[in-house]
Amino acid sequence: MERKPLTITMKRDLILRVDSLIDGTRIRNRSHALEYIVSKYFKPKIHKALILAGGEGVKMRPFTYELPKTMLPVKGRPILEHILDLLRSHDIRELFVALPSGSQGDKVKDHFGDGSKFGVKINYIIESRKMGTGGSLKNAISQIGTDPFILIYSDVLAELDLGDLIEFHLEASPVLTVALTSVEDPTDYGVVRLHGDNIVEYKEKPRKSLSMSHLVSAGVYIVDHKILDFIPDKSVSSLEEDIVPKLIKNKKIKGYLFEGQWFDVGTPEIYQRAIKEWNN
Repeated sequence: MERKPLTITMKRDLILRVDSLIDGTRIRNRSHALEYIVSKYFKPKIHKALILAGGEGVKMRPFTYELPKTMLPVKGRPILEHILDLLRSHDIRELFVALPSGSQGDKVKDHFGDGSKFGVKINYIIESRKMGTGGSLKNAISQIGTDPFILIYSDVLAELDLGDLIEFHLEASPVLTVALTSVEDPTDYGVVRLHGDNIVEYKEKPRKSLSMSHLVSAGVYIVDHKILDFIPDKSVSSLEEDIVPKLIKNKKIKGYLFEGQWFDVGTPEIYQRAIKEWNN
């Protein structure tokens, strides 16, 4: 990429702040630091998110006989409220919530309304039939548009710097970026192998082995609309089983590691842990 010299005058305190970014590796010198700041300012922002809340929560019964899983309380508030907190704190305020038709979806709508009480705008996507995560994603993109967006499952509690995740995605420009965390027993999750920051293998709930990776998908993604090219043309499809393998084969998927708290509230045991340990 062609670069041209530029001479500027700045206040001394601003120069010191620019110089504080120089680490010798990611940002090499003052010129590089200024280019980084300017490019970051002009980068496209991500302000939209899709929350998939269509699961039946079978493993969470008897809790989910009365409430959809995303409405189960943690620290006195529904799981979905904590997700809204995370999104809003990173200025992601235009939300699309995929819900099943019927009383379970109505309970979510009745509590959250249009989102204004929570500082966001909520658009509901009502699914009258099972489509799987891939089908839900395909259905939602027609409403979300062509901008990249956050995708998060509605039963996930994550202490995650979404701003850093977004910056990573926009810098690398894959079709899909997967937030990754490490767990002691990965056999109940989608297990990932990395080469650098490229995801080179994904296995859903594999058998335990000495050589297995302990990195798993955290249920938080950034999606480019080009993912439509990788969604199969069938009535029901899965993001993890149908789409991710294609992205791996075409080298269009990246992994982003984070170290904060994380709960995938998929079983009563994990739910009880979240109630006791979740700090946010």
